[in-house]
Amino acid sequence: MFKKAALLSFLLLLIPFSTFATEEENEFLKDQTFKAKVVEILEERTIEREGGSTALQQNLLLKGLEKEWRGKEITFTGISDIDVASANTYKVGDTVLVNETRNIDGDFVYYVVDFVRTGYLVLLVLIFSLLIVIIGRKKGFKALISLLASFFVIIKFIVPNIINGGSPLLVGVFGALVILAIIIYLTEGWNKKSHIAVLSVFFSLLVTFLLSWIFTRLTRLTGLAQEEAAFLIDVNQGTIDFRGLLLTGILIGTIGVLDDIIVGQVEAVRQLKLANPQLTKKQVYQAAYQVGNTHLGAIVNTLFLTYAGVSLPLLLLFYLNPTGVVSFSQVINNEMIATEIVRTFVGAIGVAISMPLSTYLAAYWLNVQEETE
Repeated sequence: MFKKAALLSFLLLLIPFSTFATEEENEFLKDQTFKAKVVEILEERTIEREGGSTALQQNLLLKGLEKEWRGKEITFTGISDIDVASANTYKVGDTVLVNETRNIDGDFVYYVVDFVRTGYLVLLVLIFSLLIVIIGRKKGFKALISLLASFFVIIKFIVPNIINGGSPLLVGVFGALVILAIIIYLTEGWNKKSHIAVLSVFFSLLVTFLLSWIFTRLTRLTGLAQEEAAFLIDVNQGTIDFRGLLLTGILIGTIGVLDDIIVGQVEAVRQLKLANPQLTKKQVYQAAYQVGNTHLGAIVNTLFLTYAGVSLPLLLLFYLNPTGVVSFSQVINNEMIATEIVRTFVGAIGVAISMPLSTYLAAYWLNVQEETE
């Protein structure tokens, strides 16, 4: 009864949060950005760039879909001498975001900002949620709730506290532990198995934090290598600690992988004890360790490939290197690349330590006779 009440309370907390976020966004976008539909392509022109690539520019006739622009026809002039590399190509029937601004003469000018893809994103989320519930059933539903809870902690606790001048390190460590505790207890229940998993996460996250702190200082990473940092420098009178923000990102990026391998190892130990209660604790540990070794290799590769994928455009730029020959050591010495290296290997070390640690704690402390679903 207590668990159901707690879950209901949490869901009720999410409702006003969602409403607040929508109102805040609408207030921010009021009288500036609105949705419109492409009703006619007035003119198109293909331009050729210096490198030989081409781009299509368009003049569009739009019809407003909301607010005071609803039903109003608007002309967007996209054909110009300015080449916008990120400009999209549109067709009749597309829904787009349009920005309204005034020129130096005080006249309204309209710019197509982007394609409205929200509906497709919502469809993808619905498909994902439906499949998770169908395949995972009760645990799948709990996993979705824990995902919402994680998002809630990041948006309502971690982000606001960092923006308001809080230490990203303290906020990040506490927030990461809260997220992992929510995920584990919601999906696995309040039992000894979950307690062991949370304890394993705590120590693994502590190691990850210490290594992150040490190597960001040894390598003198500033946290300012990412383009987004330029937009945050003056936020809240420049009080954001960007190195701490970098460490927080490393911790949050690691917790999902820690949850995967730690819960998996504790469950492997539990199943071994259920299948053969005659096994000694040492035998259970050794058997589960072999399972974890196989899992660990896949997880470390996943972690590496995830960060490599994020850095792929940057790696391509270094490979092309239009300014001259750059050695491999010079490439990895670049702060953006070095940041991803530290992020990848620190996270991998934390994951590697979590496997034997969680296996040992579960093998020696978990009593399957005491466990209930």
